[in-house]
Order: sequence, then C-alpha cells, then structure tokens
Amino acid sequence: MNTQNLKKIEEIEKKLEPQFKEIEKTAFFNQKKVLDAFREVGVTSSHFAGTSGYGYNDKGRDTLAKVVAKIFGTEDAIVSPHFSCGTHTIAVALFGLLRPGDIMLSITGGICDPLQENLYGKGNGSLEDLGIKIKYIDLKDDEFDVEKIFKTVKKLKPKVVYVQKSRGYSSRKAISVEKMAPIFAEVKKLSPNSFIVVDNCYGEMVETKEPTQVGADVCMGSLIKNLGGSIAPNGGYVVGTKKAVGLVARRFTCPSIGAEEGSYEAGYRLFYQGLFLSSHIVSQALKGGLLIGEVMKQQGFQIIPQGDEKCFDIIKSIIFDSAEELIRFVQLVQTLSPVDSQVVPIPEKIPGYSDQVITAAGTFVEGASIELSCDSPIRKPYIAYFQGGITYEQLKILACELLDFKKN
Repeated sequence: MNTQNLKKIEEIEKKLEPQFKEIEKTAFFNQKKVLDAFREVGVTSSHFAGTSGYGYNDKGRDTLAKVVAKIFGTEDAIVSPHFSCGTHTIAVALFGLLRPGDIMLSITGGICDPLQENLYGKGNGSLEDLGIKIKYIDLKDDEFDVEKIFKTVKKLKPKVVYVQKSRGYSSRKAISVEKMAPIFAEVKKLSPNSFIVVDNCYGEMVETKEPTQVGADVCMGSLIKNLGGSIAPNGGYVVGTKKAVGLVARRFTCPSIGAEEGSYEAGYRLFYQGLFLSSHIVSQALKGGLLIGEVMKQQGFQIIPQGDEKCFDIIKSIIFDSAEELIRFVQLVQTLSPVDSQVVPIPEKIPGYSDQVITAAGTFVEGASIELSCDSPIRKPYIAYFQGGITYEQLKILACELLDFKKN
C-alpha cells in the first residue's frame, strides 16, 4: 500500500472525526434499542430452530417478528426469508393495502426503477392493471412540497400516501425522519383513513428513530440491506399497525391464512444475529461512505450528500462526467472486494430496470448492498450509487486506492 496515500487518508479522517463521533453515538443508541428488544421479548436459542410444512406455531418466525416490531415501535411485523428482495417486499405491501379504484399518492416524486413494472406494467397484473390510480408530487429542492401535498391529500383522500426514504436512481438526498414527522401528522388530520407507507430501504438504523415512530402506518425493506447486518442470507420485513400488517400478510400468503403459516427449515439464527449486528454494521458503512465521499471530492468529483451534511441513508452518490469514468470507478470497487475480486463488471440489462446497469458486488451474500457495493444505470447524469461495507477498514483500503483515481 502507498504509505503517502495512507497518510493523506489519516489527515482526512481527522477532519471527519466530529461526523464519525455522531455516527458512533447513533450506533450506541440503536444497539441498546436492539438489545433491549431481544431481552424484553425473551429471545432464546430455541428460537433459532427451523420448522417444516405449514409452520404452525413457528416460535422462531413469530418471535423474530415481535423483536423487529418492538425495535420499530409498531404493533405488528412480518419478517420472512420468503420475501425474495426489497422490490418483492414493497410490492406485496402495496398490493395488500390497495384495492381497485384506490389512489396511491407518492409525495417523494417518481418511484425507484425496479418497482416500475409493478406499478404500471401493461397486462402483467400491475397496480394500474387492477384499476389503481398512481399520482406523484415531486420534491422541491430535496424538501417535501408541503402546500401541494396537503392540498392534494385533502382533495383526493388517497388510500396510500407513499414515501421513498432513499434516493433510488436520482440525484436527490435521502429524507430524514425528522422531516417526515410534521408531514405525517398533518396527512393524518386531513385523511385519517390513508395509510402512510415508507420504503425504508437503506435507511434503517441510520437515525435514532424509524418512520413508524413518527406516524407511518407501514415501513418495509430488505434483509440483505441494513437490517440483516450482512448476516441474513435473504428476506424482507414489513412493520406497522396491526390493521395494515394484517392486510399485507393476507397478500403475502392468501386471505385465509395471513401470517399463521410459513415454515423455514434452515432456521432463524442468521436473521437474529444479523439484526443484532445491524446498528454496528450500518455505522461502519456510514463512516466509510463519508471517507470515500471526501476522497472523491478531493479528486474533483461532485458528491451527494456533502461531507458536512447529515446522512439519512447509507448511500453516497458520486457524479461522473462520462459513462467510461463511471464504469472505471465501479470496476475498481469490485477489485477491492473479498469475493470475485477478479471479476470485471460490465453494463447489462437486469430485470426491472429500463437502462443497462453496472454493479460491483463482490459480496458474501449475493447482491447484499449492506456489503461493499456500487451500482448505476448507464444514463445521464452518470451517478455511482456507492453503499455498504461491513468493516470500516476495508473501506479505508479502498479510499487509499481511490486517491489515484483521476478524471478522464
């Protein structure tokens, strides 16, 4: 390793120390919250055992759901390896809550690429196919368009008011829970029967509160992102009110079963262990993202959010001048991975995405974006969405290498 580069990185670390301390304080708070939930629910080693068949009285499944519900401050939860990914989890929640003729209102603008076919696909059983109307209100300068939101909610009384916490493939920043709180309170006054639903992917454990603790009826996300702590091998979660989660459960299985069945013979230890580690792993990713961002900024690239701004998800956006520059960056990230470091990522078509996508993901769990990873659609603006990293030290090694990354 270039010792001169290492010295430069250590200088950057000194400047980032105040931000690092804040991240560590949040991690400590969240670790206590998680530990308290495990203890209050009474997790034992017997809950790690799997079941087969129908899975009636599956203690591991039901107790894991209780722990996650307690962490999120909710009445109920579904936490299951049978959710195949975040997109599947979000889609199940929306199909569970919405009925023909209902209106879904997104108040953070357009919804991320992988969900598009689920919303508007023609002849594939999408929400629009089922007669559900989908409307949008764009953000204004990365803030909620308060006046337009309240006016629209009052007029339309939408069944679902939808928030995407993270940025998707856009150039905006993530939305803080603090910013959500007053919006959710007013929405409930204007339309008490609306479900406030938050796509929480990439945002769990980043703040001391989750959206359900400030009025969201439902939050959902993937277990191979933050909440699985890099240990969970698959799965997703839905948390919220008993009414809302009950509706989602009846879509997840079927109306006559809900959450009463569902076995998993492999057992649940990795899900419990990943959940316990999640606050620490998220802190590693956040600190590493700050460091990588500052290095790329020094190399002349624009980053979102800036190093002196608070992060509300684990993603650092890096903007490049060309597709070639973007591809070169993603390929370099892959070389610093513990798995498949010799693989050279190239842009390709991926199901659910309208553009070719390039991804660096040399991960122990396939595609786990809580591990060191980076992806981007090949389109203007050329933005690399950098995320994850289960040890800060690995991210520091990458940062040293990036000091030699030059603009084209």
